[in-house]
Amino acid sequence: MVKAQKGVTKVSIKPLMGYVLVQPSEAESRTASGIILPESAQEKPAQGIVLAVGDDMVFENGKVLKASVKPGDKVVYKKWGGDEIKVDGKELKLVKFDDLMAILE
Repeated sequence: MVKAQKGVTKVSIKPLMGYVLVQPSEAESRTASGIILPESAQEKPAQGIVLAVGDDMVFENGKVLKASVKPGDKVVYKKWGGDEIKVDGKELKLVKFDDLMAILE
């Protein structure tokens, strides 16, 4: 279930170990000069808001990769990173910790 609250969507999905759930930002529908782009020409940005964070990733050798983000953080992820899922008609992404590149402030 997806619920909007204070600009951040609440979900009833808990990502598994090593993953974060991200709500991607909307694609720009206009160019800087004001030209309206059709949906097919709009490039999806590789950034969004973290909705939920899975448990720390534990490797076979015992090393632990801790999540460097928390719900509400605005992040940049690899362009082809993550898997798209639909929840209550909203497109969300499950992104591996390794595919996260930056936190926007």
